[in-house]
Amino acid sequence: MRIMAVFAHPDDEIGCMGTLAKHAARGDEVMLVWTTLGELASQFGDAPHAEVTRVRREHGAWVAAQIGAQHHFFDMGDSRMTGGRGEALQLARLYARFRPNAVITWSDDHPHPDHRMTAKIAFDAITLARIPKIVNEVGGGAAMPPAPDLSGDDAIESGEDVRRLDAWREPVRFYQYYAPASPYPEVSVDITDTIDVAGRVMEYYHDFYRWQWTKEQFLEGRAGVGRLTGVRYAERFNLRVSQLPARAYLD
Repeated sequence: MRIMAVFAHPDDEIGCMGTLAKHAARGDEVMLVWTTLGELASQFGDAPHAEVTRVRREHGAWVAAQIGAQHHFFDMGDSRMTGGRGEALQLARLYARFRPNAVITWSDDHPHPDHRMTAKIAFDAITLARIPKIVNEVGGGAAMPPAPDLSGDDAIESGEDVRRLDAWREPVRFYQYYAPASPYPEVSVDITDTIDVAGRVMEYYHDFYRWQWTKEQFLEGRAGVGRLTGVRYAERFNLRVSQLPARAYLD
C-alpha cells in the first residue's frame, strides 16, 4: 500500500503521524508532501527565501526519517494558495509518479485558506492524474517546465527532460482530518503502538515554534479519541465516501 499525506505547512502532519508511522512500520510506502514552505512563520523573521528553503528541507527530512518516509516540498506560497488548476496539476503529476492508494489531507472547512485549498487540490488531483493528456500537458511530447529542487525524495525534479508520465487510474481512498460538520463517515486508527513517534514529532515542532501547546495536551487529545473508540490512543479522520462498505458481521 502507498499512502501520501498532503498538507499545506510543515507541522500540519502532526495530526496523522501516528497513523503514518504505523503504516510505515507495516512495510507500506509513505510520502509526506507540503504545498508551501510555511515561510510566513514569524520564526523566520526577514530571512531570505533560500534560507527558509534550507531550514524547511531540514524539517521535512527529519520528520520523514522518523518513520522511513519519502518527502516532497512544493512552493505554492504560504497563505497565497488559490486552489486552482495549476496547483492541482503539480500535485497530480506527483500522484502519477508515486501512485498512492490513499491520501490524507486537511478537512474542507478549516479556517486557514491554505488548508482548505490544499484539501481541494488534493481531491482535484485524483481526477487530473487519471487523464494522460492532462498529466503530460505541454504538448508535442516536449519536456515539462523545470521545477525547483525542494524535495528530499527521488521523484523527478529540477528540470530533467521528462517526456511522459503514466496516468494513475487506480482507486484512491481520500481521508481528511476529522471535522464535526463533515458529511462523511468517521474512521479512527489505533496509534497506541506509535504514539511515541507522534509525540516526538510534536516536540520537534514545539521547540521550533515555541508553542504554548504542550506535549501533555497533545497526548490527551489522542487519548480522548482513544476513549471514544475503545483504545488508549487514536487518530480520527473522515473518509470521503457517501457510505462505508458493508461488513460481513456486526462487531
